[in-house]
Amino acid sequence: MIDRRQALQFGITASLWSLIGREPRAAEQKSVFKASDVHPEGYPTVQAVENMGKKLEAATGGRLSIQMYASMQLGGEKEAIEQAQVGALQLARVSVGALGPVVDDLNVFNLPFLFRDTAHMDKVIDGPIGQELLDKVTDNPNTHLVGLAFMDAGARNLYDTKKPIKDIADVKGLKVRVMGNPMFVDMMNAIGGNGVAMGYDQVFSALQTGVVDGAENNPPSFYFDNHYQVAKYYTLTEHLIVPEILVFSRPTWDTLSKDDQTLIKKLAREAQLEERRLWN
Repeated sequence: MIDRRQALQFGITASLWSLIGREPRAAEQKSVFKASDVHPEGYPTVQAVENMGKKLEAATGGRLSIQMYASMQLGGEKEAIEQAQVGALQLARVSVGALGPVVDDLNVFNLPFLFRDTAHMDKVIDGPIGQELLDKVTDNPNTHLVGLAFMDAGARNLYDTKKPIKDIADVKGLKVRVMGNPMFVDMMNAIGGNGVAMGYDQVFSALQTGVVDGAENNPPSFYFDNHYQVAKYYTLTEHLIVPEILVFSRPTWDTLSKDDQTLIKKLAREAQLEERRLWN
C-alpha cells in the first residue's frame, strides 16, 4: 500500500519526466529550410526569398526559417532540382527552362517569342494559366516538388566573344551555351548556331577558354556574374522571355502542417510580387 509521501514523490517524479520529455520535442519542431539560387547576394530573386524567410521566421516565432545559399553554393539549377526532389534542400529558385525536362507542361513557357514583352508574361503567370502550371508541378507524383510561385527574369539576349551579331546570319557556326533543355538546343541549331547545353556554373570558364563562343541570358545575369568580362558583344535579341519558378521539396512539404503549408504559399506569392518590384 502506497502512503501519501510515496504518492507525492511518485507524482513529482512523473511531472519531472513529463517536463524533460517535452523539451526535445519542442526543439525538434524548429526547422531551417535550405534555399538555393545560382545568382549572387543582392540579385532580385535572392533578396525576395531571403525576405520571405524573415517573414516566415516572424510569423512562426522562430519555429520555421530559411537559410539562403546563393552564388551556386549548392550547385547549378539541375543540381538544386535534384536535391529538392530528395529533401536535401527545401527551396529551389530555378528557371522554368531548367525545370522543363522534369515537368513537360512547363515547356510551353520555353518557346521562343512566345510573349510580346515582360508585361505580357506577368499577366499570364499571375492568372489562371500560371496557377494551372504551378499545380502541374505539385500534382505530378513523379516530380517530388511543390510549385509555389513564378518570378520575373526579363528577356534573354545573345552575347558572345567573337563579333557583333547584326543579322541572323552572324549566328551561323557560333557555339552558344543554352540551358539544359533540348528545346533550347534545337532553337539555337535552327537559327544556324551550335547549341551547347551546359550548367550555369560552367558558363564563365567556358566563355573564357573558348569551349563556347557565346551564351544567352538577361542583362542582370550578364552583369552580376561577370560574363561581360569575357564576352564583349551583347545583342538585344529578346528571343526568350522565360519566367523563374520557386519550388519546394515534396518530401519536406509532406511533413508540414496544413497551416504551415498555407503560410508558405502565401509568403511565396508575396515574394513573387516583391521580386518583380526589385527587378523593375
